[in-house]
Amino acid sequence: MNDHTFPLIEVEGSGYEMGYQHGAQAAGPVQRYLLWIERLTGRPRDALCRNAMGFWPLFEQLSPAFAEEVRGLAAGAGISLEEAVLCQARAEAAQMAVGACTAFALTRSATADGNTLAGQNQDLEPEYADVAILLRVKPCDGRPRALMFTFAGQLGYSGMNEYGVAHFANALYGCTWRMGLPHYPIKRLVLEQRTVGDCVGLLARHRTCSAANLVLCDGQGSIDTVEIRPEGIARYQDAHPDACLHTNHYLTSEFADHESGHLPDSCPRLDRIRQLVRSRWGTINVDTIKEILADHENDPSGICRHGAVGMHSISGYIAEPGKRLLHVRRGHGCLGAWKAYEV
Repeated sequence: MNDHTFPLIEVEGSGYEMGYQHGAQAAGPVQRYLLWIERLTGRPRDALCRNAMGFWPLFEQLSPAFAEEVRGLAAGAGISLEEAVLCQARAEAAQMAVGACTAFALTRSATADGNTLAGQNQDLEPEYADVAILLRVKPCDGRPRALMFTFAGQLGYSGMNEYGVAHFANALYGCTWRMGLPHYPIKRLVLEQRTVGDCVGLLARHRTCSAANLVLCDGQGSIDTVEIRPEGIARYQDAHPDACLHTNHYLTSEFADHESGHLPDSCPRLDRIRQLVRSRWGTINVDTIKEILADHENDPSGICRHGAVGMHSISGYIAEPGKRLLHVRRGHGCLGAWKAYEV
């Protein structure tokens, strides 16, 4: 593996075939991911697997194709179905939210050429980088091809599909866990949609067991921000319709009362990216975003995060939905190398 990029896993075929190919190509990293889940949560794997299997009927109801992909993953990686399901419900099986990310979507008057740019810095414990992959899926059943950043064995995370639909996420806190869908399967289904409107409709139809935010864009220039809780969703209209900026606290009036202040640096990070976007409004391009994602104001809890509450910017993404390009960076914004991938 090139130390400056993430391994690229490419799969195609039916749901089962894609899962099997994923598991066979990434069997070692899948095992390491399962070990990391145990260490991260401090809980034994058998208990985590029992908890994860409580979500299995919801997976089957949500998407039979997704459920078949999980079955294929288990067979290809040589792990049990229970372990494969745990890979799709890591946080939910332990009722443990993590992450401190800075996400954005900009379009029309905000950018230099009027085209959309969206993405984020991914802030997590540094060990996640050791099990991270890029997963390119090419289904044979009419679902769109997609490219996502994820972890070995996890079938849904941030990325973009052939229609330019992309999504990026922020952890949100102050939520009592309840039975519902984990976020990762829903994130995969978001990458099967054609428009932002389709994505919002999907999110509105399904209840999750915890909270998060999604920043969305598509190849037609639409952008949106959707805060998600077990009670439902709330869309946030930013100060300017051509920008969506979000960190790790609630911005919608519907959910503001749930804010716990879990990450005190969230508000300063949002203020900082707003300031940087405002200062470059109308001239922003991919290189501008790379500079913004490398910003160290309020270090070590800046946009480029260096260890505040144990989390680092392990990766970054910039989607160009009009060009169907996803730029991916391994490591901190200030040091990591970027590479562009065609979806």
